[in-house]
Amino acid sequence: MKRGKRLKALRGATCARNEKADITLQVAALYDELLGRNRCREEDLVSLIFSVTKDLNAENPAAALRRSGRATDTALFAVQEADAAEAPPRIIRVLAHCYMAGEPVHIYRNGAESLRPDRVRLADSDPMAYTQTNALKREAASASPYKDDDKV
Repeated sequence: MKRGKRLKALRGATCARNEKADITLQVAALYDELLGRNRCREEDLVSLIFSVTKDLNAENPAAALRRSGRATDTALFAVQEADAAEAPPRIIRVLAHCYMAGEPVHIYRNGAESLRPDRVRLADSDPMAYTQTNALKREAASASPYKDDDKV
């Protein structure tokens, strides 16, 4: 075990359009925010497991992350999520295992905030928050920007 660090599980999710470029963009943004907010370095990562809803088939999120130059020495895996009747569409979830100090900050972004509103941290109470404002987070938690998009 790395000195002063324990193995932690970090969770996150994002919404994406079923387009290769958007899946790549959203996965990279989720990864960057997950590591940044948790002060986790790539060399402290053990593995990342992605799941995607069945409507997202334009790109494998693990392959997209690897091609973006991120997590090049980390074990990556992707699976299709169970097709539950009431599940929201266009969701990419991640479970990351990382050696870190402190408590994990789980990241739900880009419309996925509604999956776990109890895990969304507002910018004014979180000094590590990125530039997204409280108003944008509240708006995203109430409605996904992709829900009316017919590009499935």
